[in-house]
Amino acid sequence: MRSRVGTIGVLLGVLAGGVQASDTQLDLDPIEVTAPGLIRDQLDTPAAISVVEAPELQRARQRLALDETLNQVPGVFFQNRYNFAQNLRLSIRGFGARAPFGVRGVRVRVDGIPETLPDGQSQVDTIDLETVEQVEVLRGPSSALYGNAAGGVLNVRTRSGDTEPYVQGRMTSGSYGLRRTTVMGGGEQGAWRGHASAWHMNYDGYRDQSETEKMMFNGKTSYKVSPGRRLTTVFTAYDQPKGEDPGGLTREERRDDRQQAAPNADRLDTGQVVDQQRLGLIYEDSRALPGTLNLTAFYTARDFEQQLPFPGPSLLGYDRDFYGVSSEYRHGLALGGMPVDWVLGAEVREQRDDRERYLVDADGNRGDRIQDALEKATSSAVYGQLEIKPTSGWRFRLGGRYDRVRFRIEDRRGQGQASGSRVYDEFSASAGALWRFHPRHRLYSTVGTAFETPTFTEFYDPTTPDEGFDPDLVPQQALNLELGMKGQLGDRTRYDLAVFRIRTRDEIVQVDSEPDRFANLGETRRDGLELGIQHFLDYGLSLSGAYTWSDFRFRDDSGAGNRAGNRLPGLPEHNLFLELAWRQGGWFAAIDGLAVSRVYADDANREAVAGYGVLNGRVARTLDLQGGEFELSAGINNLMDRDYNSNVRINAAADRFFEPAPDRNFYVGARLRF
Repeated sequence: MRSRVGTIGVLLGVLAGGVQASDTQLDLDPIEVTAPGLIRDQLDTPAAISVVEAPELQRARQRLALDETLNQVPGVFFQNRYNFAQNLRLSIRGFGARAPFGVRGVRVRVDGIPETLPDGQSQVDTIDLETVEQVEVLRGPSSALYGNAAGGVLNVRTRSGDTEPYVQGRMTSGSYGLRRTTVMGGGEQGAWRGHASAWHMNYDGYRDQSETEKMMFNGKTSYKVSPGRRLTTVFTAYDQPKGEDPGGLTREERRDDRQQAAPNADRLDTGQVVDQQRLGLIYEDSRALPGTLNLTAFYTARDFEQQLPFPGPSLLGYDRDFYGVSSEYRHGLALGGMPVDWVLGAEVREQRDDRERYLVDADGNRGDRIQDALEKATSSAVYGQLEIKPTSGWRFRLGGRYDRVRFRIEDRRGQGQASGSRVYDEFSASAGALWRFHPRHRLYSTVGTAFETPTFTEFYDPTTPDEGFDPDLVPQQALNLELGMKGQLGDRTRYDLAVFRIRTRDEIVQVDSEPDRFANLGETRRDGLELGIQHFLDYGLSLSGAYTWSDFRFRDDSGAGNRAGNRLPGLPEHNLFLELAWRQGGWFAAIDGLAVSRVYADDANREAVAGYGVLNGRVARTLDLQGGEFELSAGINNLMDRDYNSNVRINAAADRFFEPAPDRNFYVGARLRF
């Protein structure tokens, strides 16, 4: 591990030397961000925030999952790209790593509409990578503005349509039966602006029982009601008729055949089926009184069915309705010549899951229904943020939010003895200061609190006679302290450095002897360092990198098991990403590398999973046509054919921790736009 750290030091030294030796100047445009509540230049925001633009998200990529691009963001760790039944698992500063599927502890928003449910669960499978224009990643506890978000915020903005009308088609084909076709278009006419896209994907998968098929439509229209007033409508429809789950392997099974599925996967035909639609309305009025008013309303319907890779109570499904409204008002003024900006907001959201669960025998035959319940979670909140700038070099920010989250289960089996409810009232606060000690450099510090409620899955207590709410489970609480520095070195380099300490009490973990049950542990500690850097060289070359050091540990024990001093599972101590890219005329080429140190697969730290390093490459050639352009692209994943795991299943039953990643694989693509 020392050699890896030394390599990082050498690389940073080379970057610094390149900055000093270069006398060619480039203009580094300001990057505007919205995730911290008040719209600011990224440099003037007292928070750790990274921004990824559309070209990085899409050019010459497969566009299977967000991690293809967001690996370049420090503090963020992904697993599970290739299992489309479990979906991408995202963690920020260690929050979210315990999720068996999907995203926990991170607030996800798309065009201002939440993808995060009131109980804290998020899904990123319905984010359309074809239409994403910008992704902001706010790292660190963010409950003071966003509620139920201990790890951070993923804020996604999609295309609204270009000034000139256009139509674009793209096809991608690759190893293991990858086939993806996309059609999109948009434009502006008078007061209207719109964009629409549709795509279809098939993927046979690297492992047995890993085939998937999914398709999506995404539409967005915007109407200029009057000067300063705009109404935007977004609609998405997502369908995944097949998403097979190969399951996890034991170490011995992995060694014998890394492409095989878990023994029960084929027999039970494990996987999921998803059907989702979402409609959202966003009204923005920049002439409301002296400030700007934003009103949002949305409705999401999701039908879901999943067969888990074991016999017993393993077939589950739900019909979900998720809806809500929010309002936000921003204003800036001067008090005694001192700029003061503030934002006030309120929101109400409700989640209604009509949930069922069935027994399945060893041959895959459905048996009795053992769960029939209506699960409802409602969250209501008010929040505010104030920023003052007493001098040209200083900014101070203070924010707070009050949340009331109510959970209720209506058991429809017999006497309904598993019915019950829980109500949590939470207040979160944050404070930050930023010092502009040099025209190109900023120093900032933040302190903030956050909470994370249990999900309905974690509330479930199989040890009680009625299998209802666990009476002892409460939200976990986090306190974050952070110091950071960011800026520009010369005219060629951007950097972002942050160190943090997070203390969490009542951490929600699995019980050692009962993997289907969760409990509150005493405390955990998260200490870390994050460094992001982007350097522009001569001849169209650029070098970008992200390094994360994480020392995340349990601090004490509880009835959940003996864990004091152990590392949090599923999280590497060191994580390094580097990319060298070349852009010249219509040519583009890039090679990137990801190095990840070992992780533990269980809370007891008995099962260590080796670290790995993987290289990927991609190239594209764009040709100008009369009235349009044509692009050919190609890529190689796992260039050196490394044997590593794309996912580690935390605390998996029967020691089935491992999901092997594909070996060396290829893809090609073509894009036509006019």
